[in-house]
Amino acid sequence: MSKAVRDFGRVAVLMGGPSGEREISLLSGNAVLRALREAGVDAHPFDPAERPVWALQDEGFARAFIALHGRFGEDGTVQGALQAMKIPYTGSGVMASAIAMDKWRTKLVWLAAGVPTPAYHMLTPETDFKAVIAGLGLPLFIKPAREGSSLGVTRVNSAEAFEAAFEAAYRLDPLVIAEQFVSGREMTAAVLGDTPLPLVRIEPLRGEYDYQNKYFTDDVRYHCPAGIPADVEAAIRRDALRAFRVLGCRGWARADVILREDGTYSFLEMNTSPGMTGHSLVPMAARVAGLEFGALCLDILAQAALD
Repeated sequence: MSKAVRDFGRVAVLMGGPSGEREISLLSGNAVLRALREAGVDAHPFDPAERPVWALQDEGFARAFIALHGRFGEDGTVQGALQAMKIPYTGSGVMASAIAMDKWRTKLVWLAAGVPTPAYHMLTPETDFKAVIAGLGLPLFIKPAREGSSLGVTRVNSAEAFEAAFEAAYRLDPLVIAEQFVSGREMTAAVLGDTPLPLVRIEPLRGEYDYQNKYFTDDVRYHCPAGIPADVEAAIRRDALRAFRVLGCRGWARADVILREDGTYSFLEMNTSPGMTGHSLVPMAARVAGLEFGALCLDILAQAALD
């Protein structure tokens, strides 16, 4: 066992949790747990939905690998608890986690910093939906502002479908966003430390790149290298790092990007606790960069810190 591994001490892999993404978090967390244990790390599973989070301190954990997705795990909540207990944790700190989980406030920061992102409109039950359609055009996307894994996201192709899509999102989050549809190729741009990783191009064979296709089917092809011009990839990777930094992120994250046919692109959101399942995209990008899954987990864990 290397000195670096021994120095990690007793490590909690936080997985599960109370969010709508619990199922995916358990897949991610168990994959990370296996990899850390195979590397000789004294790693243990910890589900905050089943045990009080302060038990981490009582049980002498020295570090936490956050494999939680969605609310509580990715929105600054658990980061704040770990901060209070002085247990270093992976990924972004309290502020960056909270901002990045909120698609609206992420857009506000990105627009102020000149990071390209699609036009949008915030929705409430009192919103004039016809005016939103007139401003953004059709199709458009309606999303809960603070959910992940495409939960509650609907592509709206007609004015008649708008209200039902809003209600589906509103049931998950009172903060709902309508976003301009951007036609192009779906990409992800991961950042590890201060390094933007190779892009992954996503090609759904049928339907949308939704929750089911992301995690539970083989109806999606992933291309890494992405197969786009080198100068375009370099520009997206450079802006992904800028998008990461202006939100205050650290450790690792993954941005979702749409590349238009004319070579321009827009960033959709930043995921500060990306998936680590068999279908996940950061491990794909890391592998092309020369970092296998186990080494990726160790690298992320080595960057655990406090704000």
